[in-house]
Amino acid sequence: MKKLILSLFIILIQFPIWAQIKDAPERTEGEGPWPQLIIRGVTLINGNGAPPTGPVDIVVEQNKIVEIKTVGYPGVEIKEDKRPQLKSGGKELDASGMYLMPGFVDMHGHIGGEEQGTPAEYVFKLWMGHGITTIRDPYSGNGIDWVLEHKAKSAKNEITAPRIEAYTEFGKGSESPISTPEMAREWVQDNAKKGADGIKFFGARPEIMKAALEENNSLGLRSAMHHTQMDVARWNVLNSARAGLTTMEHWYGLPEALFTDRTVQHYKLDYNYNNEQDRFSEAGKLWEQAAPPYSDKWNEVMNELLELDLTLDPTFNIYEASRDLMRTSRAEWHEKYTLPSLWEFYQPSKVSHGSYWHYWGTEEETSWRKNYDLWMTFVNEYKNRGGRVTTGSDSGFIFQLYGFAYIREMELLREAGFHPLEIMMSATLNGAEALGMEDKIGTVEIGKMADFVIVEENPLENLKVLYGTGAIKLTEDNEVIRAGGVKYTIKDGIIYDAKKLLEDVKEMVKEEKDKTGYEIKQPGME
Repeated sequence: MKKLILSLFIILIQFPIWAQIKDAPERTEGEGPWPQLIIRGVTLINGNGAPPTGPVDIVVEQNKIVEIKTVGYPGVEIKEDKRPQLKSGGKELDASGMYLMPGFVDMHGHIGGEEQGTPAEYVFKLWMGHGITTIRDPYSGNGIDWVLEHKAKSAKNEITAPRIEAYTEFGKGSESPISTPEMAREWVQDNAKKGADGIKFFGARPEIMKAALEENNSLGLRSAMHHTQMDVARWNVLNSARAGLTTMEHWYGLPEALFTDRTVQHYKLDYNYNNEQDRFSEAGKLWEQAAPPYSDKWNEVMNELLELDLTLDPTFNIYEASRDLMRTSRAEWHEKYTLPSLWEFYQPSKVSHGSYWHYWGTEEETSWRKNYDLWMTFVNEYKNRGGRVTTGSDSGFIFQLYGFAYIREMELLREAGFHPLEIMMSATLNGAEALGMEDKIGTVEIGKMADFVIVEENPLENLKVLYGTGAIKLTEDNEVIRAGGVKYTIKDGIIYDAKKLLEDVKEMVKEEKDKTGYEIKQPGME
């Protein structure tokens, strides 16, 4: 035991070197933009729910789409005189046989921070390596000023990073706790003056929540909320939606709105919210306490949320370890892509958020599987009735790694019942609409930004080809290969080699392991 404690101490005193590297370095990756870029011969999977079509040539000037032209038929030779002509100084990208989608939008993307020891470059390259060209940071441990600085650098393409929408945690930076509606309104006004795009709420007294959301909406800003157990008994998702909340994160606050025979969650009597295992194990029993699917109460709540145009950002992936800890902790990408500091943060702990594996067992996982069934039923039906559902990852916690977790979220939307085309819509246009950016991103349309994801395999057939590790495939020659992985991520007309970005990440991880001598392995396993 003493040997283990000493080893952990040595590792932890070495990790802060990563935590100090906060700023993303100047961009050295990517080619472009060009006066003209023509992407040749792709099959287009748009974000508007339309089926694939191709071959298509897409013409970009600088960072804007100017032409989308169908140039032939599958299996038929393309006539060159029917194609857009390359101008002097232009660039051609031969993407024949490949698949192109709008850039992905991660609606819940924390940009790492000191607690996890994850530098910005590491996080950004993992995202960009998976085709994520826009993220919403729902508050960062690095602070709103830092996020806004990097948002500006990303907008100018001075760094290799997705577009950033910056939200501030409600009350952050206030000289004293916000205790009145007047204080709430003043804080919201100050947040807007700083240049933030919105606010992330966790909860407060009803009159404070109402004042803050009303003021935020009057200023034209957007909002997200994780309805924590500390305030949800007085303010659930229906209260938030009625007050104008933009998006609901995760699922807290929704089962509480569906209660019919109680007003609070059935907590065990020695429950302590600061005990992470209490918090997460009891949460896994919550959906069973709500009104059953398609009951009068269930339909009543869903219909009102639809009428109020609330967006659901479920982040299914971030809780997946709750229903299968072994699968999530042993994901194949951890060994080469997870920093030692981040791996250590994931381990059982009484102080690290989301490290609730104090004694996680069969009973907890069984409850969580039932929880998922009921939760997914609601989300899928919400989509079926016209509700907006987005794709968000909430990576950096609970064994979920940036970029990889976003693709896993797509797979879980598929499990919930979404058609692959509905998933693409969730990952692109729906996210753009929820951010108020649908005039700029979210679909491949003339006049929009040139943000694209290009992959050599058909992601509708197998979403796993979007993982940086690709998908295992047996060839006709009986050879096992890795198929897929995003080939190109294009942001603002700049072409990034997605696989090269991920190689950079692997090198960062290798260098840190070489410095520390750290090996990723399961606790207590030699």
